[in-house]
Amino acid sequence: MHAVTTPRRGLRALIGAATATGTLLVAGLAAPQAQAASTLTNTGFESGTTGWSTYSATGQNSASFTEAGGRSGSYRLSHWSSSAYKVETYQYLSGLTNGTYTLSAWVRSSGGQNAAYLALRNCGSAEQRTDLTPTPNGAWIRLVTSIDVTNSQCTISINSDASAGNWLNVDDVTFTSGSTRLPVKGVDVSSLKKSEDRGGVYRTSGGTAGDGLAILKSAGANYARLKVWVNPADGYNNKARVLQMAQRVKAQGMKLLVDFHYSDTWADPGAQSKPAAWSSHAYSQLRTDVYNHTYDVLNALKAQGTTADMVQIGNEINGGMLWPDGSTANWSQLSGLLNSGISAAKAVSSSTQIALHLAKGGDTAGTRTWFDNAVANGVSFDVIALSYYGYWHGTLSDLQTNLDATAARYGKPVLVVETAYPFRLDSKDSHENIIDTTGELVSGYPASPAGQAAWLRDVMNVVEAVPGGRGLGIVYWEPTWTAVGGNGWDPTDPASGNGWENQALFDYDNKLLPAANWFANHR
Repeated sequence: MHAVTTPRRGLRALIGAATATGTLLVAGLAAPQAQAASTLTNTGFESGTTGWSTYSATGQNSASFTEAGGRSGSYRLSHWSSSAYKVETYQYLSGLTNGTYTLSAWVRSSGGQNAAYLALRNCGSAEQRTDLTPTPNGAWIRLVTSIDVTNSQCTISINSDASAGNWLNVDDVTFTSGSTRLPVKGVDVSSLKKSEDRGGVYRTSGGTAGDGLAILKSAGANYARLKVWVNPADGYNNKARVLQMAQRVKAQGMKLLVDFHYSDTWADPGAQSKPAAWSSHAYSQLRTDVYNHTYDVLNALKAQGTTADMVQIGNEINGGMLWPDGSTANWSQLSGLLNSGISAAKAVSSSTQIALHLAKGGDTAGTRTWFDNAVANGVSFDVIALSYYGYWHGTLSDLQTNLDATAARYGKPVLVVETAYPFRLDSKDSHENIIDTTGELVSGYPASPAGQAAWLRDVMNVVEAVPGGRGLGIVYWEPTWTAVGGNGWDPTDPASGNGWENQALFDYDNKLLPAANWFANHR
């Protein structure tokens, strides 16, 4: 379970762990200064705090201690106190060969601290931090952060600025050569053009009006995702509109992800309706339809100089696509449809990456079953894309388990191609929001600008930590879908409302929210 929650238990755990390891921290006294070395020592805290030092500007060194209950071994590092506290546990390394290094650690935390983070500092380049993810359910999460060492030294630091009773645990720390990064920091802007045409306005955080896409690019977004419907009732998200938006995407210097729904409207785990023009077509004709539609859109993009960098063949195809012909109840037909789309995409551009997309962010078993079937039926792909909304798809620990296992099993990069979180709960229009009660929120993440920013940061941290550099990145879903009359959910009904404006990245005054800063701030 989680770390100590009462003063009595905290003291007992501290003394017990210290006795077992031969180490005792006396309240208010700093641990002995660690001897400088070129490698981390006592990385699992099995020898108490040997090799680690403690500092508290407020004289609360005793808030840092080891106790039983390690992730892998017998012990872990804990930060906790019955009163508000500030404490740092650190280890100083010298004699390092200059280069890029990555800190990795398994952590868990109550959340609620003013600050709780891992840091790499005094390394000759700008300090790098990774904030700890709230895990009140007691699950361990692996976090990473990288830094360029240019002065042959570095300090590895674990920090808390906490309220009474807040806790964190850390175990299995490593500091090794190599770097981590997120190549994809994306935004799905499929609703943007319709919003603009209906009077939508977008502003920087300072209030200056501008192009919503350009504002997101300036905030650090480097990928844009556009959905494609075959013949939508409102005339948006079709081939012509996608071509227009693709020009804007490429003009911003961003990469392009094209998301084929193979429908005239929303395709998702609960609906995979055939386009009206294909409704009477049998399976053999549907294969031709998929090929021709995919080739037509992508070749037109290529012809205007906006070749797609990545393509999704289907959207949230948990149960297949083009039902009933392409249902997962008939994998031989589903694989045929998928391979038709893949063949068309590769025929246009062999370098375009093919993604297959499920809404199974925290579902390891379900993801494995689906992709095992895909592989067994000869479906080729480059990227595994998952939707992950924390209020639907499990904990961040569940996400990490799935990403790690899936990337390892199939040897492919993984991408959280949809995520979002509310910055408030009330609605700006008359349509009820998808998430609008506190009971629907993820524990540790309030519906506030800060809560939304922490959510995006922590999802990015989990993706970055996928071993082998296979965490490709994230795409924030519909950050520009603000409440604008005429730009609602139903493409057949101009009066339909929007249930998403409280999860956009622009607030109710149309200003860019702090969460968008993580596109640039995340290494």
